Amino acid sequence: MILSMTGFAAVAAELPGVALAVELRSVNHRYLDLQIRLPDELRGVESALRERIVSELKRGKVECRISLNRTAAGTAGLAVDPARVAELAKAAADVVRAAPDAKPLSVGEILRWPGVLAEPTVPPDELAARARKLVAQALAELAASRAREGAKLVLTLVERCVAIEAQVARVAPRIPAIHAGYVEKLSARLREAGLDPDQDRLKQELALFATKVDVAEELSRLSTHIAEVRRVLAAGGSAGKRLDFLMQELHREANTLGSKSVDTELSQASLEIKVLIEQMREQVQNLE
Repeated sequence: MILSMTGFAAVAAELPGVALAVELRSVNHRYLDLQIRLPDELRGVESALRERIVSELKRGKVECRISLNRTAAGTAGLAVDPARVAELAKAAADVVRAAPDAKPLSVGEILRWPGVLAEPTVPPDELAARARKLVAQALAELAASRAREGAKLVLTLVERCVAIEAQVARVAPRIPAIHAGYVEKLSARLREAGLDPDQDRLKQELALFATKVDVAEELSRLSTHIAEVRRVLAAGGSAGKRLDFLMQELHREANTLGSKSVDTELSQASLEIKVLIEQMREQVQNLE
């Protein structure tokens, strides 16, 4: 399976009084660049989460964002801590004795005092375990997202392979005629210059020049590289770097094909092939 480096996943879970959410985003990057943003309550598991993500992903710029928010449902379980209220009342009475004109505390001020309201909490171990579980779920969703995107990219690349093969198949049968026409053109110019192209020395020179514009080898290598691209796509796995190398080789052969061309149709085919290769290169940059 070919995977794209572009993907997104979001999962969440409701805990007593809080909502825990995990988002994973990834885009193309030459190497694996991971950033993790998480609340202070989960700092202790950052290393474990990083190891888990790195074990699943090979390339890409990845952002993992974990948020922890108090939920409205959590307020239903609010309870007043009597001991804390008693301590606060004693402290207020001491202040009143020392300063009789002091204004007494209101109910709202008492409720806002730290520790007076006992809110639902999640034990740190349970919170860490749920965070690890959610990250695992997010990674599974991200893998599915990247697989879907990768499948689309494979179809695009295969279409370009078919188009390049069609260009090669169109011009390959004309190579002998192009070769013979080029030799005839050189011979005609020699005759115009008053030279006999049938002389042995000139025949050797004509053969040498004709060899320099023979593109049969370039067309053969283009076909070989395209076959390798198809094989890599079929094999799946982390194929991005291998395919990127093949794009360089294809581009090199297409450039040579264009530089050696002595025929308009061959030049047009070379240009079309280079456009197709560039389109493939852009897509390959997104593959893991």
